[in-house]
Amino acid sequence: MKNNINIAVKVNFIEQQSHPFSNQYAYAYTITITNNGTIGAQLLTRHWRIQDETGHIEEVIGEGVVGQQPHILPGESYQYSSGSIIKTQTGTMQGTYGMVNDEGDRFEVEIPAFMLSEPYTLH
Repeated sequence: MKNNINIAVKVNFIEQQSHPFSNQYAYAYTITITNNGTIGAQLLTRHWRIQDETGHIEEVIGEGVVGQQPHILPGESYQYSSGSIIKTQTGTMQGTYGMVNDEGDRFEVEIPAFMLSEPYTLH
């Protein structure tokens, strides 16, 4: 398959930047974008949908990721880290990346929904 982009996400709760009494919960996430296709592709845009447990939705639309529009060759990966602050203890993020392959074809890659939540400790 020509356009075969895989998205993997890791999330970390940032306790030092979170203030539960002020309804502020900070999360860092690292995303790995892997090109499993047969042609190079460049990430042009992002569209995030961030939802907290009250149902409040924030949409973030913009160019690139962390100020870059990476070109990813077949078999290569691009990794970046960013963050989000929500008003509840848990939430979800999902979205899409707008990409263009080396033949000039534009396509979207779905970013599967992932949880923003503190780790729970079992005793």
